[in-house]
Amino acid sequence: MDIKKITWQETIDIRHRVLWPENPASFCELNGDVDALHLGAFIEGQLVCVASVFIDGNRARLRKFATLPEYQGQGVGGAVLSTILNGNILSDQGVENFWCDARESAMSLYKRFGMLPEGQRFYKGDIPYFRMNIQLEQ
Repeated sequence: MDIKKITWQETIDIRHRVLWPENPASFCELNGDVDALHLGAFIEGQLVCVASVFIDGNRARLRKFATLPEYQGQGVGGAVLSTILNGNILSDQGVENFWCDARESAMSLYKRFGMLPEGQRFYKGDIPYFRMNIQLEQ
């Protein structure tokens, strides 16, 4: 597996197919995509997972993190999250707090990296979410 920076445009197909297939692909475009950091995981040259990190001062937010269904449960998402949290990506930017709105079905992945839920369950459409957060070591 190869994890590397990609363009925001490269994230759209997987975002759309995995997260919001019932909406048009344009629904998966975000304000700030141009300035965000986007990572992709490639297996045998195929993009199989995408993650977008939006940095605002000393806080960073993970958004639109998606792995193709046929690669889920194989450690791909965990490898991408590890690259984000354990590499120099965030520390080089002075990030102290990392957070995301996690689908309830994916909370165990975030918990493995020390992220903790904050607040109550909430919904986006009919999908349950929790805010997950971790303070980073400097």
